[in-house]
Amino acid sequence: MLNLTQLAVLAAVARHSSVTEAAKELHYTQPAVSHHLARLETATGAKLIQRVGRGIRLTPQGELLAARAAEIVGRVGAAETELAARVGLRAGRVRLAGFQSVLSTIVPKAAATLARAHPGIELGLVDVHPVEALRLLRAGEIDVALIFRYADTPREEEGLRLVHLLDDPIYLVTYESGQTIADHRDSTWIGGCVRCREELVTVCQRAGFTPRISLVSDDMVVMQTLVAARMGVTTLPGLALRAHREPGIHAVEIPDNPRQIYAVTYGDPPDPPATTALLQAIQASIRMTA
Repeated sequence: MLNLTQLAVLAAVARHSSVTEAAKELHYTQPAVSHHLARLETATGAKLIQRVGRGIRLTPQGELLAARAAEIVGRVGAAETELAARVGLRAGRVRLAGFQSVLSTIVPKAAATLARAHPGIELGLVDVHPVEALRLLRAGEIDVALIFRYADTPREEEGLRLVHLLDDPIYLVTYESGQTIADHRDSTWIGGCVRCREELVTVCQRAGFTPRISLVSDDMVVMQTLVAARMGVTTLPGLALRAHREPGIHAVEIPDNPRQIYAVTYGDPPDPPATTALLQAIQASIRMTA
């Protein structure tokens, strides 16, 4: 039996004459595209793709099926659009997991935007760190995960679809102005969550030392309060400082070291209409606050 996802992959490959470009369009990995094509060839019993040098081309059978696939996928997409318009997203529920600083800055504005556009959609929220958010997403307990990652964070597993939202700069937070990371080689450091502590160690090691982390809290208000009390220094992202700024602290941006913020969904596209509406509201919120 023909599979709609596999047909969509074949149609994308036909449009681009490239597995790489098809993967980019569909937000898949290249191996996932190749896997879907192989399964489709098995299902049809026909050779659909030929290797030509470093590229590919469709066989006559592949061209025939790709043309029909584009028509089928287009008709399904049109039906979804018509149904969503008919329903008007008057009801439904979408569940979002995110971390503290994004839930206190971007998400409230996105929730308000979603409520104005689709008042019948119920939005559920849960405050968790990225690793737990992705676990909930894979388990089907949420629909969208907002996560942060750094340049050296291991890649997420196949099946997760990431949409980059923004780069969030990281700041050195101290109790005196005009200081650099190197000035605090011998200082007490305040560490955050596990992923944040790992990045803090990396940043300090680039400056030539390993930080002495004696205080740990994943509450960014507490971390700022500890700095203001001269109990230590730390690093914090820009969104955390936007959400709350403790009097008496000083923040200096660490250049070329942002964390990347992503919205993540799971499984094959397209997303359900309520999920798509939430993602659009999040992106609109970011544009308004940029």
